[in-house]
Amino acid sequence: MAQTQNEKGFPWKHVFGFLLSIVLTLMAVWIAFSSGLPAKTIIALIVILAFCQAFIQLVLFMHMNEGANGSWQATMIYYGIYIAIVIVAGSIWVMTFGHQHHH
Repeated sequence: MAQTQNEKGFPWKHVFGFLLSIVLTLMAVWIAFSSGLPAKTIIALIVILAFCQAFIQLVLFMHMNEGANGSWQATMIYYGIYIAIVIVAGSIWVMTFGHQHHH
């Protein structure tokens, strides 16, 4: 019996994405707690791993690459990426330089 369009079988891509997300998270935890690297290097590596994980989740779980009308969807994705960058960069900036005014 042939599969219909709604029956695609076991979701291997989702399982792979989930496992890859767990591996990236565990790598970030190891880098933060056990690597012994300088603080700036740790922050840079964690940010890189976070962007990799966000990309994986956008593609595999949020279906960024699907849909007929991708322009509106792409605009919202780019806006979300911009907001994420502003939040991460702002948080790092405040955690790095914010305490200097309270001494």
